[in-house]
Amino acid sequence: MNTHTTDWPAYLLDRAPAMIAYVGTDGCFRYASPAFLAWMNVTSDGITGQRAEDRLPAPMNEAIAGGIRAVLTGEPLVGDLGIAHTTPGRYAQATFSPDRDEAGQLLGVSIVLADISGRRALETRLRESERRFALAFRYASIGVALVLPDGRWLQVNEALCTMLGYSEDELLASAFQAVTHPDDLAADLALVRMVLAGERPSYTMEKRYVHRDGHTVHGMLSVSLVRDEHGEPLYFISQVQDISERKAFEDALFRERELAEVTLKSIGDAVITTNPDMIVTSLNPIAEAMTGWTSHEAVGRPMDEIFQLRETLSGLPIPNPLIAAVQKNAIVGLTTDAILIHRNGFESPIEDSAAPIHDHTGNVVGGVVVFHDVSETRALALKMAHLAHHDTLTGLPNRALLQSRMEFAATVASRRNQRAALLFVDIDHFKQINDTMGHAAGDALLQEVARRIRAAVRSDDTVSRLGGDEFVVLLPLIDGPSDASLVAEKVLAACSQAVSVDASALTISFSIGISVYPDDAPDAESLLRNADTAMYEAKMQGRNGYRFFNPSMNERNTARVRIEVELRKALARGELSLHYQPKVDVDLGSIVGAEALLRWQVNGEDVYTPEQFIPVAEDCGLIVPIGEWALREACRQAEIWTRRYRPLSVSVNVSALQFQHTRFFESLSGIIADSGIHPTLLELELTERTVMEGGDHIAALLHRIKSLGVLLSLDDFGTGYCSLSYLKHFPIDTLKIDRAFVRDVAVDNDSAAIVSAIIAMGRGMNKQVLAEGVESNEQARFLSHAGCPLMQGFLFGKGVSAKEFEARIAAVDTGDLRVTGT
Repeated sequence: MNTHTTDWPAYLLDRAPAMIAYVGTDGCFRYASPAFLAWMNVTSDGITGQRAEDRLPAPMNEAIAGGIRAVLTGEPLVGDLGIAHTTPGRYAQATFSPDRDEAGQLLGVSIVLADISGRRALETRLRESERRFALAFRYASIGVALVLPDGRWLQVNEALCTMLGYSEDELLASAFQAVTHPDDLAADLALVRMVLAGERPSYTMEKRYVHRDGHTVHGMLSVSLVRDEHGEPLYFISQVQDISERKAFEDALFRERELAEVTLKSIGDAVITTNPDMIVTSLNPIAEAMTGWTSHEAVGRPMDEIFQLRETLSGLPIPNPLIAAVQKNAIVGLTTDAILIHRNGFESPIEDSAAPIHDHTGNVVGGVVVFHDVSETRALALKMAHLAHHDTLTGLPNRALLQSRMEFAATVASRRNQRAALLFVDIDHFKQINDTMGHAAGDALLQEVARRIRAAVRSDDTVSRLGGDEFVVLLPLIDGPSDASLVAEKVLAACSQAVSVDASALTISFSIGISVYPDDAPDAESLLRNADTAMYEAKMQGRNGYRFFNPSMNERNTARVRIEVELRKALARGELSLHYQPKVDVDLGSIVGAEALLRWQVNGEDVYTPEQFIPVAEDCGLIVPIGEWALREACRQAEIWTRRYRPLSVSVNVSALQFQHTRFFESLSGIIADSGIHPTLLELELTERTVMEGGDHIAALLHRIKSLGVLLSLDDFGTGYCSLSYLKHFPIDTLKIDRAFVRDVAVDNDSAAIVSAIIAMGRGMNKQVLAEGVESNEQARFLSHAGCPLMQGFLFGKGVSAKEFEARIAAVDTGDLRVTGT
């Protein structure tokens, strides 16, 4: 500045908003504008003639004084010096310029201040914004990157590096194309071109990246473009969220849904689903076939329109079980007498269960009903029920049905003050006929005898076969004993003529015992027992006749007492032994195990048969120690065979009384441990009654036994119809088809159908099936072709001693048991 302050038009400077001051070479102010003084917080009397350090408040003084000194000492210019006001947030920018004359002599210093408070505030906010952006960019939980238009990475955050497995430097030295899955690159680049061309401001896509280690990373990519003030592209802002876990879950869910759909289409049960309002949402193919509605037609319709149920007998509608299932939030099953009405009017008996469908929070969001046609099953159950109450050989009522009818007859007779009678009929010398002519001839004789007895009695009388050659005739209403005598004589006369069997004429006779209710017995059980006692009396009196019961005939009870006494002595003397009947696999041609059979013999001869002494043992409680001895002996013998030959399983029949004994499980565990037998080589054979009527504790005991590894077999399977509905609840390994079914499989279609059904059911439930009582090659071939290679019976050997059985093992191991022929 070359003009002296005194020459300036002071009035103009005083009124200017500029903040201007002038300092002489002596460091004292020559001039200061009102705006300068106001900013410096100097009072109105001014600072002319005074030094800066004397009037200006610190720290403003330090900046002003420092700038003045710098210029006075030779600095050509001090520009843009920042000065902080004492008031926070106020700043000024000072410029100090030297004032010289024409000769260059320094005259003073010009000071110009510019208030930059607003600019400094903006700069502060900008720096804070940049700091926050940098932190958000760097520490974002998702991958964030700035990408140049050509694809090169401009900036990447830690999350993206971690997601892709690369360091920051490695990514910055490459482009996004290098880590993009080849199958997704074209779609990504096409969207990039659209954004660059201005056709769209941004885009989002699911995209696959290739991790540094080679595996695929699924990401959700969001991209937007930043342009400069001229609209030219600067860089992309890319955000990448790792959705690999979600994609894996979606893939797993997709696979599960595919599996569920395939399963629903392939299973044998019909399935219908609905929403909570009972509107159909889906049908599988079986449901379409059974209802007559296609899925396309049924979806969206009310469930009651598609799934119509009626009672079998009354034809009345049955409420949809799915309504109760959804309302109660529980599984609901149909009654067993429901029929489904097809769209075209056809009727199908069904079994079903309905259940609610829940979402992940447990709320009911719909329902599902699963059902299947039980026409064949019901027919088979009826057949089995008939067989359960009727003798398979003769078709007559068996002991169970007879017992029921006797109890009913006794009740009616008691109410009406009338009499009933029972005739116990036994064929004389039947064992001799059976042994001489064979079982087939014996069966033919029994069938003819049954027919003749049935023809000799009244239509309301019951003729029953108890077993073997024993028949019972129940006369539910008689006037007196003479009526019973008349029927007995008719029965004797009916069989007085010879019976033709196998081209032979057999002359037979009967021994008949008669007991009258209530004269001889107060109940049905006593009535049968007393008639049996009278029948033995008839045999003792020469057979071919009948005898009425009288109390003096109770000597048979004395005989039972005698058997009990001798049985106790036999236990002490070791007269009980086990014989072993082979079980064979005809496909393998080898013996795979043996059934242990209890015998009471002295010098190789039966003292009493099992049928005689086992009931006595059960009555007097000896069956428990006898059964424990049999188990221990069978296990010991099986362990010996395993060491000498090869592993052979042994099965042991367990009496219901023994099985229900409180310490049976502990005894069994101890026997297995003591014998050293592998538990899987021991099989316990149980009757259906033992399993079915034992209650919950029997089911629990069965599972405990299975936990040891011991196998469980259901003996005489098929004689109890309850097995079909309860079998699935018990851990049974093997079903033994009763010999009554096996006997006629080669000649009777019904028996063949039942046996085939049992085999198919057993295999379908992953259970072994063994046929007992196999006596002919025809029976064996049928069973083998039906899928039952495991057999037992006289065809393969009767029960023999352990020593003889060992010889049998050696013989079979060098021979062949496989069934041949067609």
